Amino acid sequence: MAKISASQVMDLRKKTGVGMMDAKKALVATDGDFDKAIEVLREKGVAKAEKKSGRVAANGLTTIATNGNTAAIVEINSETDFVASSDPFKELVKRVSDAIVANKPADVDAAMALKTDKGTVKDDLIETTQVTGEKVTLRRFEILEKNDDEAFGSYLHNGGLIGALVQLKGADEETAKDVAMHVAATNPEYLNKAEVPADRLAHEKEVLTQEALNEGKPEKIVEKMVEGRLHKFLAEICLEDQDFVKDPDVTVSKYVASKGGSIVKFVRYEVGEGIEKKTQSFEDEVRDQLK
Repeated sequence: MAKISASQVMDLRKKTGVGMMDAKKALVATDGDFDKAIEVLREKGVAKAEKKSGRVAANGLTTIATNGNTAAIVEINSETDFVASSDPFKELVKRVSDAIVANKPADVDAAMALKTDKGTVKDDLIETTQVTGEKVTLRRFEILEKNDDEAFGSYLHNGGLIGALVQLKGADEETAKDVAMHVAATNPEYLNKAEVPADRLAHEKEVLTQEALNEGKPEKIVEKMVEGRLHKFLAEICLEDQDFVKDPDVTVSKYVASKGGSIVKFVRYEVGEGIEKKTQSFEDEVRDQLK
C-alpha cells in the first residue's frame, strides 16, 4: 500500500473542498492515485446528493451576471441561509452564473451540462452539496439580450435575497439601475397594461363591480367607479404606471422618458418564492444536518 503524505491530502482537499479524513480515505482507497481519488469522492458526492434529493431547498441566493450584450439572472438554492452565506456557496453561484451568461443554455437541463472549473455545473452542485452537507440546486435563470443602444440595470437586495434585472432602450445604466431598485422594492407583476391577461382583468372587474354594488352605490355610477378602481389596480401591478419610489410625483415610465428612454423588459427573482418551506424545530434541523 502506498504511503499517503500530508501534502497529498492537502492537495486533494484544496482541489475538492472535502474534509481531511474524507480526502485521506479516498487516497488510501486508490493507493495514492490523485485522479482516481477525485472520482471516488465524486461518486460519494453523487450518492450523498441523491440521499438529500427529497429535502426542501428554499434558501439561497440570486445573482446577475453580464457579458457584453447578454445578461442573466440566476437563482441557486440551499437548505439554510447559513450555507447560502458561506464562501463555497457564493463561489458556486459565481461560477454557475458566469457559465450561464457565457453559453446561454436553453433551460436548466442544458445549464447542468455546461463546463465549469469543477467539471460540469452538475458536478459543481454535487461537490458543493458534499462540502456543505446540504441539498444545493440550480432552480431557475433568465437570459436577456440587448442592442447597442440599450442598457442593463441590476440590483441585488440584502446580498442577493432579491434580484432585479432591467433592460432599457435609449437611457443609460444609471437610469436602468434606478428602475431595477424600484422593481426590487415594489415587485410589479407586469410591464404595462397590455401584458395583463384578459381573464385576470375580467375577474378583477367582476370583483370590483360586486364590491361597488355591495356598498349600495346606484348602478348608474357603478361603472364609473369600477373604471377608476380598475385603473388604480393596474397602476399597482404594472411597472410603467407605478409611482417611482425615488420621486412619487412621476410614474416609472415618465421617469425613464425624462432620461430619453423606455422600458424593454424586467425580471425580478426573490429567493424561495413559490417553494413550500418545511417547518421544523431547531433540534430536528440539527439532526437532519447530521444524517
